[in-house]
Formats: sequence, structure tokens, C-alpha cells
Amino acid sequence: MKPLFQLSTRRYDEELPLVKKSMDDLESNCKVNDGFQIKEPFEKAGWTFFNLELSAEMVSVIENSGMMENAGGFSISEQLKNFLGHFLESKGSNVRITKINY
Repeated sequence: MKPLFQLSTRRYDEELPLVKKSMDDLESNCKVNDGFQIKEPFEKAGWTFFNLELSAEMVSVIENSGMMENAGGFSISEQLKNFLGHFLESKGSNVRITKINY
């Protein structure tokens, strides 16, 4: 099972390029090909939601490299969610992130 996160924003057209660029950077840092997939968006109550799926290989590199060291959280899945949220924010994105499946 691949880790799946839901991202939400009110400015999808502005946020999508930021998320893609950030994830490309993370993929490069991890030295992984095809490390993530952004799923089709859907809208609800003025928000746009879209899912971000990470490959098992990319998650393994993130977990074992020490990248999540200061992410906080009690479980590995919570730490990964916090790490991704902080990483996207550091790259200029303001999306909200929710763990769906890990």
C-alpha cells in the first residue's frame, strides 16, 4: 500500500505548480524516479482537494535518511505528514495536508 495524502487549497491553479516543483525537488533529493503521483482534483465548498501518493521507495528513503528528524508526531505516518507539510510550506505552498492512508 502506498502512502496517500489529501491536499486542499482555495487557490488550486496557483498551488499546483508549487506542489509539483516541491515534489520534484524532494524526488531529486531522494534520488528516486517516479516517487510521487498527484491525482485528479475535485471541488467542494470553495475548496479544491487533490491526493498525493508517494512511492514505497521514496517513503523508505525519507524515513531512513533522517529527513523527518524534527517533524514531530507520535507515529511514523504522522511524522511523514508533518514533514511533507513543512517541506511544501518551505517551498512557498500554503496547502493543507491530511493523511488518508499509510
